[in-house]
Amino acid sequence: MTDTQSRTTSFGFREVPTGEKAGLVRGVFDKSARRYDLMNDLMSLGIHRAWKDMTIERANPQPGEKLIDVAGGTGDLARAFIAKAEQRRKTRSGEPATAIVCDINEQMLLAGQKRGDDEGIDWIVGDAEDLPFEDKSADCVTIAFGIRNVTNRDKALAEMRRVLKPAGRFLCLEFSRPTTRALERIYDAWSFNAIPRLGEAIAKDRDSYQYLVESIRRFPNQDAFADELRVAGFGQVGVTNYSGGIAALHTGWRI
Repeated sequence: MTDTQSRTTSFGFREVPTGEKAGLVRGVFDKSARRYDLMNDLMSLGIHRAWKDMTIERANPQPGEKLIDVAGGTGDLARAFIAKAEQRRKTRSGEPATAIVCDINEQMLLAGQKRGDDEGIDWIVGDAEDLPFEDKSADCVTIAFGIRNVTNRDKALAEMRRVLKPAGRFLCLEFSRPTTRALERIYDAWSFNAIPRLGEAIAKDRDSYQYLVESIRRFPNQDAFADELRVAGFGQVGVTNYSGGIAALHTGWRI
């Protein structure tokens, strides 16, 4: 049964009324916003930065392009997109690239703005399932570690495709399924035991990080999510595993 057919949806390992999930997720990130970047480094042992760098390389930013980073949090991808496009502008000329960081959680956006270094970035509160942008207005749409938190993935994917220009590119970086049983056992031991304890010790919030671990397990595997992209109308859908499938980059084009 799909989210649109069901009156309940997953919130970690719990089933909750569909209308309550967005508020519950917002509460998780309200509590974790202040320590979000530090906790990402600790939870992934810093590897998330390499995953994001590889995502931006695949995004192939160009001078004058516009990025919409959905569930963009503190703006890592937006800053990297603009920086990479600026490197290319120095040799190719053209206009500076721009980016919009769109997140349903205002506290996350405020945490990102406090980091500074946000020239060319607009920060907008918005829901992935109802993006406040015009049709065909972005050259590239990204979402990193956010798609599993939306209530209705079908609707969010349709919205992200809607705002892409023809031939625009979509990149979704998300935790996924390890490709070997041995790695899966190590990953399970780390995530279920260490991550909630880190949340309790560093962010004073064990429950939010327990939810984050559980939400990863409820997310579809690589092949199943690739099928969702095809159903949403993306073309040339591809999947690249990072770190043995602990994370995966899903890509597609509006064609």
